Amino acid sequence: MRPTRRPPARRRTAVLATVPVAVAALLGATAPAAPCGPGAPGAGDPYFPLSGNGGYDVRHYDLTLRYESASRRLDGTAVLTARATRRLTRFDLDLTGLKVTRLTVDGAAARFTRDGQELVVTPSRAPARGRLFRVAVTYHGTPKPVTDPDGSADGWIPTDDGAFVAGEPQGAMTWFPADGHPRDKASYDFTITVPRGLTAVANGVPLGRRTAHGHTTFRWRETRPMAAYLATATIGDFQVERYTTRDGVRVYNAVDPREARAAAPVLKKLPSVLEWESRLFGPYPFRAAGSIVDHAPDAGYALETQTRPLYDSAPDLATLVHESAHQWFGDSVSLTAWKDIWLNEGFATYAEWLYSEQHGGPSAQRTFDSLYARPASDALWAYPPGDPGGPGHLFGTPVYARGAMALHALRRAVGDPEFFRVLRAWTAGHRDGHGTTAQFARLAEQKSGKQLNGLFRTWLFTPGKPDSTANPPLSPRPSARVDP
Repeated sequence: MRPTRRPPARRRTAVLATVPVAVAALLGATAPAAPCGPGAPGAGDPYFPLSGNGGYDVRHYDLTLRYESASRRLDGTAVLTARATRRLTRFDLDLTGLKVTRLTVDGAAARFTRDGQELVVTPSRAPARGRLFRVAVTYHGTPKPVTDPDGSADGWIPTDDGAFVAGEPQGAMTWFPADGHPRDKASYDFTITVPRGLTAVANGVPLGRRTAHGHTTFRWRETRPMAAYLATATIGDFQVERYTTRDGVRVYNAVDPREARAAAPVLKKLPSVLEWESRLFGPYPFRAAGSIVDHAPDAGYALETQTRPLYDSAPDLATLVHESAHQWFGDSVSLTAWKDIWLNEGFATYAEWLYSEQHGGPSAQRTFDSLYARPASDALWAYPPGDPGGPGHLFGTPVYARGAMALHALRRAVGDPEFFRVLRAWTAGHRDGHGTTAQFARLAEQKSGKQLNGLFRTWLFTPGKPDSTANPPLSPRPSARVDP
């Protein structure tokens, strides 16, 4: 994610006081605050206690949607195939603002109630632990975005010709029932019907389109695991461009005509950007790529929707590099807990620095130095990026810029060969899965043979501006363990 206009920033955050916390807890605590029992209404993330659910793991979503742009009515049927992680006499789905008219579990009608954003399901026959089961939910209504703790909107955001659908961090529940925490990733099929003349764009590869009775139906499929917040079903009047890169990646660009002229020279660089990032970070992790460039002035940000980043207006090159880097850092390798958001945003921001350095712009060192020159009172030092302190700080300057500074400090400490070896090992070892800050720190020590405790403590978990002499000398060590 990246702001596309300044001001205002993507996420407008208040500067709250921060207090020191034990580095042992920050580096070592990877489990949720509380275990998830059968039917738990949340996945245990302290930043978003009701995000996600307990007792099952979704394997696949099959979403059939019909959207009438004039009335802004959405009709949907979502079929979720999931595996029970324990016997489920009751379970929850995340869904808000839409009316459910029918719900079945394995074809049998199930009782359901609503409790805020929770759709509480009581099946007539409880799925046994380890068993695959299927939930079908039919629903309709006028979807609206949710307002996040920092005041920004995400989810189904209406536009003058359709919808800008961007779900980070909790907006998926505004348009389909989901296990909404990024710890539960699944494959997706989309069937989206819209008025003739509009285009519906989702993730993965297009499977075809059909027009009849004044409407066009678009089908999409994403076979790689995807967090719910990365799903999109953006609708609008789009000019479409399709081609295949020399690496065999299928590109699909959808651009609002009002943004086409400004977007064209930047989108033209997408194949070369992906090739460059593949050399640095490892092979591109998906079969498909592309861009959705909408005209959505009320959004104010871009999002790394999987395989096809979403832009609220024509992006600049830095934004394209940022959102493309997220395909490795955030999409393929996803968060385990929202407090580790720097693993997404710090890495994508550092990709911008590297691109500048290698394409005639300021070096990463120069960018680091200019940031470090900011006074201790600057918002850059308001809170440590390794645990921002709450959901209102997820998308603030420290997460992006100081997170990137942490990576540059690591690069200086271990040298370029080891640094890029760490990045490639990270994306390869956690592909299609999840990662934590503790795991990344351990990997950096393993690959470099250096003790990096002080570096990560200073740049990720110490409140305030780091002292330029705070890092102790680095020395080889046989153990890869990260101590508190």
